[in-house]
Amino acid sequence: MSKLGKFFKGSRSSRARAAPSAQEALARLRETEEMMAKKQEYLENRIQRELALAKKHGSQNKRAALQALKRKKRFEKQLTQIDGTLSTIEFQREALENSHTNTEVLRNMGFAAKAMKAVHENMDLNKIDDLMQDITEQQDIAQEISEAFSQRVQFADGFDEDELLAELEELEQEELNKKMTSMELPNVPSSSLPAQPSRKAGVPSSVHRSRAASSRRAEEDDDFKQLAAWAT
Repeated sequence: MSKLGKFFKGSRSSRARAAPSAQEALARLRETEEMMAKKQEYLENRIQRELALAKKHGSQNKRAALQALKRKKRFEKQLTQIDGTLSTIEFQREALENSHTNTEVLRNMGFAAKAMKAVHENMDLNKIDDLMQDITEQQDIAQEISEAFSQRVQFADGFDEDELLAELEELEQEELNKKMTSMELPNVPSSSLPAQPSRKAGVPSSVHRSRAASSRRAEEDDDFKQLAAWAT
């Protein structure tokens, strides 16, 4: 290999080793954009100045006016070139930003994949299946226990409920018979009823009858009250 080939090969390898980072390249592109923007503003001002100078000389000094217009054309050409350069730099900066973003995303995804792999290395799928089966079985057992506790417990006592009801009715009937046999009616008064008072003159017979009926009802009420008090 010739010395010239070795030189270019060494230059390429040194440039590859000294490749700038994405942040450095983006910073330089932004600096270049700022510089070109300032140059663009300067050219726009010069174009306006040369245009004003050409208008000023006009027909009085055509040579000076033509020189001003020529300079204006050169500045406009440079301004057009700067516009194209700025567009190229902007496109390159956006592409580099996207590439840098994709690189960071890919790097982070790689870290996450390694972490996930390290976590999964300590896991055994067979053990996970066994664990899930154990959990399912324990849940079924707990459900059966809950259902068993919620059911009503019935104890067999060996007695017929109909016989017990019949015996209870017999006891109630005996108690009622005892009360009826021990019950004594009140003595009927032996004295004769008082004689009916003579009617007074001028009092209608219907009034006497209503008074007698009221008196009998009062006596009957007293008798019933005595009978009820004795029965209780």
